[in-house]
Amino acid sequence: MNIEQIYKDANALLEGHFKLSSGNHSQFYLQSAKVLEDPKTAKLLAEALALEIKKSGIKIDAVCAPALGGLIAGFALATALDVRFIFAERSDGEMTIRRGFKVKKGERYLVCEDIITTGGSALEAAREIVKGGGEVVAYAALANRGFCQRVGSSIERKDNCKLPLDKPLFALADFAFEMYSPENCPLCKDGSVAIKPGSRGN
Repeated sequence: MNIEQIYKDANALLEGHFKLSSGNHSQFYLQSAKVLEDPKTAKLLAEALALEIKKSGIKIDAVCAPALGGLIAGFALATALDVRFIFAERSDGEMTIRRGFKVKKGERYLVCEDIITTGGSALEAAREIVKGGGEVVAYAALANRGFCQRVGSSIERKDNCKLPLDKPLFALADFAFEMYSPENCPLCKDGSVAIKPGSRGN
């Protein structure tokens, strides 16, 4: 399965000058919402990801996704794994699990995002699961931006990856695009102005 081509076909691999949620700039941007708006594609990707997870033999009782980006991917993955699904969301800037969702003591969770960059939001959701008495056994995403090392990839973990070393990350592909701090951005130096796409911009 050619994940990059699937993103391109959905006009979800954007090229231009983008300001990322981290504040860094990049020439490329992944807009997973465009891929996931087609239920058949979402199902196909989730089933492929579920197959990789099942191969590992890791026992999972539930999937938790950080809102908003991880909701569709997380629900589709939970469906493919045939397990319960909950989500975490920000309230006053803090990631929390609410809306009546309960984390059961000893329950084994996989935290799922649409895209893993450094894994910050996924880690915040994981902390809430642990607070509730659950255990986080793995992380997953449709796409990995190349900062964290996923199962089956030769790309090495970078220093800014926030995910724990002792928990596997499953993803369908690596998208290791160059990122630049605003003061070192060659696109800015060429006179281009960065736009901020995605769930925190538009």
